[in-house]
Amino acid sequence: MKKTLISLFIVLLAAKVTFSQTTPEQQEIIQLSKTKWQWMADKNADKLAELFDDKSVFVHMGGSWGKDQEIDIIRSGGIWYKKADIHEVSVEIIDNTAILLNRITLVAEVGGNEVTNPFEVTEVYIKKAEGWKLGSLSFTRLMTPGGQ
Repeated sequence: MKKTLISLFIVLLAAKVTFSQTTPEQQEIIQLSKTKWQWMADKNADKLAELFDDKSVFVHMGGSWGKDQEIDIIRSGGIWYKKADIHEVSVEIIDNTAILLNRITLVAEVGGNEVTNPFEVTEVYIKKAEGWKLGSLSFTRLMTPGGQ
């Protein structure tokens, strides 16, 4: 009985490790997302303009818009994504599309006021000849105690 329990424990532990591992392509998307958050914090609109697909869309609490408006907002400081504390991240890749989910606490300055909000952020990346491009970035505000 004891050997059976130990064997079962080892199998379950091995399964958890196997399922929690990410592929190199998933790691690439995770790193790209982290780099994007840093560029947003740095207000590096030029790098973001290269990353965002021309047809990309952005969904915020205050509305939705395309690439040009998002870049203009970042460049002007209308929204300053100061810091994204990433709590969880997952990536699913379907053919040439990667869907990344981030659970974050975002510190931002919006219209001159600093705000902190918990979000589930959905990022959609499309693999093109020149590399991965961001096609969509959507913020869903979480209503959880303590913002976590």
